[in-house]
Order: sequence, then structure tokens, then C-alpha cells
Amino acid sequence: MSTIVYEKSKGLTDTQLHYCPGCTHGIIHKLVSESLVELGVLGDAIGVIPVGCSALAYKYFNCDVHQAAHGRAPAVATGIKRVRPENVVFAYQGDGDLASIGTAEIIHAAHRGEKITTIFVNNAIYGMTGGQMAPTTLIGQKSTTSPEGRSEEHSGKPLKVAEMLATIDGAKYVERVSVDTPANVRKAKKAIKKAFKCQLEGKGFSIVEVLSTCPTNWGMVPNEALQWLRDNMIPYYPLGNFRDFEEGK
Repeated sequence: MSTIVYEKSKGLTDTQLHYCPGCTHGIIHKLVSESLVELGVLGDAIGVIPVGCSALAYKYFNCDVHQAAHGRAPAVATGIKRVRPENVVFAYQGDGDLASIGTAEIIHAAHRGEKITTIFVNNAIYGMTGGQMAPTTLIGQKSTTSPEGRSEEHSGKPLKVAEMLATIDGAKYVERVSVDTPANVRKAKKAIKKAFKCQLEGKGFSIVEVLSTCPTNWGMVPNEALQWLRDNMIPYYPLGNFRDFEEGK
């Protein structure tokens, strides 16, 4: 008799993912869904997704999901949570969405201490729209709108979202993780579960920034993209906790 040692999360539907080969959105989806199941709140969860690579995530998460206009997921999530405070509400956003057109929404949701959880996927580029430079694109990194590489003189330094939000009193849990190795995937899941725990305990706003790859727009094969993330993104976007409601920091 065979023994099941691993199976697909009940928090995900059976719909085939549309993401490019090597994209780590699928891993992050899995971690979010597993966290909701393990916390026993999948049936009470409501997700809010934006415009971007994850625009079809309503097909993948096995819970109620709303779609918001580009950058407005925190505002929509705020409305849902205030009307239905008993539900677990999360926003799932990319860096072109959250760190550009949606910067005001995420900052003020944190400032108000909205009891929502945001999963922020940072792959340092606009993915769905063709690989343009994003606020998170690194200095020297090439994109369709910075073919010679981003320059600090022209575009300023890349925006560090986790560090910025950690200065806001209403943000009670802020952590940056990565999904480039099995060990980091495990740490990422722990952080995502804790972010949901912050909401369940009514502490305030929580966000987990997840460093991710975009092999297609980076012009790399998946293994090269993972190594590029380690060599370039993690030194500029250091992993770790910036604010923890349990430790009072």
C-alpha cells in the first residue's frame, strides 16, 4: 500500500498555471494557499489581485477572490476588511503594481493600520507588460525602457519597500524573503503564515516582500535567473524581518 507524502494544497484549484517557465509565482501561490489551509481559514479568506502577471490568480486560489485596478488592491482589500472584519483578507501584488502606481495605496493602508495582509512579489521588472524598468529595477539592470541599464542619475536608486513601510507605526509585521532555494522557501512560508497570524490577532497591517525571478524578461534560463537573484537582488534587498508584532520591534 502506498503512502501519500505530499499532495497539492487544497487552497489551490486544479487549473493549470499560465506563468512562464522558471517563474516563481507558482511557488508563492503554493505558500499562500498552504498557509491559509494550515491556519484553518481558507473558507474565510478573500484575496485581492491586481493587473499584472498574477491577474489570473482568481483561477488558482480556492477561495473568494476580487480583482482590483492596477495598484488599487490595498484600497479594495481595505473596503472588504472593513465590511467583513471576520474574514481573512489578503492582497497579492507585484512590484510594478505596488511600488509604482499603487505606492500611495500601500503606504496609506499601512499608515492606517488596516488589518490586511499583503504578499508583495518583487522581480525587479514589469513582467506582463513587456519588461519595462520598474521602481525596483537595480542599478545597471537592463530593461526595454533602460536598454543600457538603469542609472542612478537618471532614475534614482531602486525603491526599498520593506524598509520604507517598516518606518510606519501601523505596519506591525514586515519581512523580506526569497524563494530561490528550498531553505528560503521554507523561511518564506513561515513569514507568510506569521503575516496572516498578525491579521488574525488583530494587530494591524502586515506585508511579506518576496524576491522572485522573471527569466523571460531578464533574458535568462531559470537556473541563471535564480543565481542572478542571489548575486544581485539579495545584496541590495537583504532578507530578514524589519518589524515584528511579537517582538515589539
